Amino acid sequence: MSKLTDRIQHAWNAFMNKDPTEEIRKPYYSEPSTYMRPDRVVLRYGHEKSIVTAIWNRIAIDVAAVKMEEVILDKNNRYVETVRSGLTSCLTLSANIDQTGRDFIRDLVISMFDEGVVAVIPVDTTINPERSDGYDINTIRVGQIMEWKPSAVKVKLYNDKTGKKEELWFDKKMVAIIQNPLYYVMNEPNSTLQRLIRKLNLLDSIDEQSASGKIDLIIQVPYTIRNKTRKAEAEERRKDIEMQLTGSKYGIAYTDGSERITQLNRPIDNNMMSQVEYLTNMLYNQLGISQGIFDGTATEEQKLDYHNRTLEPILSAITVEFTRKFLSSNARTRGHSVIFMNDPFKLVPVTQIAEIADKFTRNEILSSNELRAIIGYKPIDDQRADELRNKNLNASNEEIEAMTTRDEKEPGEENIEEEEVEISG
Repeated sequence: MSKLTDRIQHAWNAFMNKDPTEEIRKPYYSEPSTYMRPDRVVLRYGHEKSIVTAIWNRIAIDVAAVKMEEVILDKNNRYVETVRSGLTSCLTLSANIDQTGRDFIRDLVISMFDEGVVAVIPVDTTINPERSDGYDINTIRVGQIMEWKPSAVKVKLYNDKTGKKEELWFDKKMVAIIQNPLYYVMNEPNSTLQRLIRKLNLLDSIDEQSASGKIDLIIQVPYTIRNKTRKAEAEERRKDIEMQLTGSKYGIAYTDGSERITQLNRPIDNNMMSQVEYLTNMLYNQLGISQGIFDGTATEEQKLDYHNRTLEPILSAITVEFTRKFLSSNARTRGHSVIFMNDPFKLVPVTQIAEIADKFTRNEILSSNELRAIIGYKPIDDQRADELRNKNLNASNEEIEAMTTRDEKEPGEENIEEEEVEISG
């Protein structure tokens, strides 16, 4: 009975057990509210057409799926380790109170495609960026650039404290300004994408006119209508036929035998659809995209071409600008950098995993535990599973003796032998 009483006293539900005075005291009840998400990306008019949105969304999702982190590189620009910093957390876990790391990257790419150039603002930092460049980023957001100056930009940025978008001036040195690498294909006034958008708008307007429900008839009366009396008679005749069509159950009307009716809304053959298909194929070729990318039937060569020609320029533009603006010169000197790491095993079917695993372990590229982590298995607690050794070859006698000696030694014996060698020396 005590457990039941404890549950009744401490249970809470979002729609029940509310104290009205507590609701008044909660601070978020005084905040402004909206019925739509205020920080959502709103595309420009005409850019939300189906084919355009599908292309942008596909590329943005694929870019966001690539891992981006702040890392340490050696003198040969090789990956050493990941830095557990606020910037890495923003790119991989939580960018701000509204967006995860993937949502932030997707927002960044779609906004960049729509505007041509966007600004990435570090909203919350550990140190004032205007006083020192040795700061770490806690939250980050994408903003729209409204005005340009030689050393500053005015950015329209969402404020999660007020729930509104505000225009603020920022120094260029603390703002990552990322331009669309495909700007001349997407954003130029006469680019392929803009021409396709205009053609789609015209095609939609033609479809709306065809489906407007108008009959578009011309009635030829058996007399001239040059004077006002004849015009009034013709107008009366037009209204009579219109009332017959609208008042009839099946839209049937009758006319005089001397009258002649011509219908104008017959389907007119135009080359608008062929132009749209031509521009769509041209856009796919210029972006390095094939139809198989969208329907999931792309070959390995098509996927590789899509990554090298489309995704890699976008990823490089983002990571290089983040490294240039969000990492201090001291950090870059010590090897810190923001890089992207594409997982090549995402494109590999399951039937080829065994063959690849054999080649990677045989040629001492990956250890057994590293391969287990790639395919989703936890590492095993065996020292040999972390060794870069060809397990298809038998170990030599010296290696077997060394491993046996190492396993049989008690902890601390090795240190004692080293001390004895030093004393005897």
